[in-house]
Amino acid sequence: MIRFFVRLFLLSLSIAIALPAMAQSDFEEVLSRNSKLIQKSSSKTVGPVLEELQNFGSNAAENFLYNWKDKALYFIKDTGQFVYVASFPVSADGKKSAVLRHVETGEALGEVLASTIKQVKPNSGVRAKIAAAMVPFQLASDDAELRAASLAALSRDFQSSHLLPLKKAIEVETLPDLKEQMKRAYIFGVIGYGRDNAEIETAIYSLEGDLSLDVRAALNPLLVSQVLVAKQLPEDVNLARIIIPEKTIKHDDGSAGRQSLMMSSEYELSLAASYDLMAAAGLAPPFITPDMRNKILIAATVDGRIAGIPVASLASEESRNQAYQALVDNGTAPPMVGEAERQKAVASAVFYAVYDNPSAEVTGAARTVLKSINVRVGIYKFLDLVLDGLSLASIYFLAAIGLAITFGVMRVINMAHGEFIMMGAYTGYVIQLFIPNYTLSIIVALPAAFIITFLAGVVMERLVIRHLYKRPLETLLATFGISIALQQIAKNIFGTQARPLTSPAWLDGAFVVNDILSISNIRIAIFCLGLLFLGLLVFVMKRTRFGLDTRAVTQNPAMAASMGINPDRINMLTFGFGSGIAGIAGVAIGLFSKVTSELGSDYIVQSFMTVVVGGVGNIWGTLAGAAMIGSLQKGIEWFNPSNTLAAQTYMIIFIILFIQFRPRGIIALKGRAAEE
Repeated sequence: MIRFFVRLFLLSLSIAIALPAMAQSDFEEVLSRNSKLIQKSSSKTVGPVLEELQNFGSNAAENFLYNWKDKALYFIKDTGQFVYVASFPVSADGKKSAVLRHVETGEALGEVLASTIKQVKPNSGVRAKIAAAMVPFQLASDDAELRAASLAALSRDFQSSHLLPLKKAIEVETLPDLKEQMKRAYIFGVIGYGRDNAEIETAIYSLEGDLSLDVRAALNPLLVSQVLVAKQLPEDVNLARIIIPEKTIKHDDGSAGRQSLMMSSEYELSLAASYDLMAAAGLAPPFITPDMRNKILIAATVDGRIAGIPVASLASEESRNQAYQALVDNGTAPPMVGEAERQKAVASAVFYAVYDNPSAEVTGAARTVLKSINVRVGIYKFLDLVLDGLSLASIYFLAAIGLAITFGVMRVINMAHGEFIMMGAYTGYVIQLFIPNYTLSIIVALPAAFIITFLAGVVMERLVIRHLYKRPLETLLATFGISIALQQIAKNIFGTQARPLTSPAWLDGAFVVNDILSISNIRIAIFCLGLLFLGLLVFVMKRTRFGLDTRAVTQNPAMAASMGINPDRINMLTFGFGSGIAGIAGVAIGLFSKVTSELGSDYIVQSFMTVVVGGVGNIWGTLAGAAMIGSLQKGIEWFNPSNTLAAQTYMIIFIILFIQFRPRGIIALKGRAAEE
């Protein structure tokens, strides 16, 4: 026992010698004053301590926050003084000691037993708060990466205390890109946490024309409003809108408007909701519904009677109302309000909304900027819809142009046209198995798909089609059977699972104009491929002997034969040429669609619609039909985005009606071919 007290005395003496006997510094005084909160802190109570350390703003405060967050902070149990531990040496007799360092100066304080100090262990919530408090210190760091990381952390959890350090960091920042990011973060910080309305207004106007989502996310909270009711409209409020029950709707900027045919928004306040608002404000008695009345009657039942009326006699609505009125007369129930009285009460009150932000200048600036942004957003959404329509039109054009050639020249309803598209896609897949370079494999796949599907088309024409000319129904049935057979052959060879046709890396991603308008690089490439084929087909049909012979056979086969043209040979080459183009379309479609045996089935209906609507046998008609159907489908999907099947149904109905008024299509053939 004596030995224990001697050791305790020597320990206390060593601590007293080790710790400098001098007056507390300002920093130590801050720590001493907040000692209990630091030792046992929570995310709800740690805020004032962190703010005081931020305001102190020295290297010692920064180091203290860093060690606190990393659980490297300790305090002496007897005195409560905070210290850092340089190491934990173990003596020869197995006792663990701690080498202490001063939290402000970093000077050595001596060595004590480890049991005399205790580690400060902040939880995850406190560590997150500390990390946010360290941001101002990190913004002033010489390390550019640390400044960028701290700015990102600041943007995720901005606080009002960050405004001044961020403003100072902007003034001294040397990297242009990082400085612009800081300025943008400061603008958002001023909008969200600033106190000077003039500065907030300036920050809002600086964002005019910026279509990014974070701008709208920063401005929309400024226009949050609360719906109120009064007998007269107050004058000392930041009025957002006047609300007329069952007549006005709420706009995005907080203003009121009338319903129109183009706007299907519900009324902001119904009659029932308006009266309930009045009742909640004490301007009208509560409206008693039949269910509420029945509950009150049940609660007032005593010995089988309600206000002296037997419960058994309350079989009708009228008798229940009489019983309830008896409770009203006794003062045990609120009076019932009729529908006419409710309407009269609502008509006598003023319903309005007040912005949460009291500054009319700030909300006015936010409304002005948001209005201009929304106008531009609408324009870019329309452009995005147009580009989507053109992108889909280019796909339909590639899928249908081969069908337009065979159908226009030969009058053959080829239901197997989609399977030639499928064959082209599988050709690209097989080539990629042997050529791992995706760019080179696509370059090789395009002519290979044309050759393979061209030969397949020639074989099909020689074996089946040429025996069925001028018999369209039998042609339809025969090609439908061939379609099923080709699908089954593809399943036997490649299986039922989708096969990948990988696009080159330079086709990944999208061309982004802003947060509203973007289009994938693959769609751009397909659109360019469609334009290339349009030019190629126009050249072939207008500038080559094959094109001249094809047009001659299209216009009048008998006259073409008398001029030395072999219609049978032209039919064979034309069918093969149209099939080859379908194969190239398959490679393009396979880059963004799943390659399966049913790939062609997804495009055969649209291909026929494109040909019929555009004008049979006309390249320009096919282009016009593809543009019309692609734009129409995207437009209908925009009105009903959750139901693509309904959009396709509406599109088919529109096309049926269109054909009734223009049966020969947008661009009809001229001459004798048009009379057949």
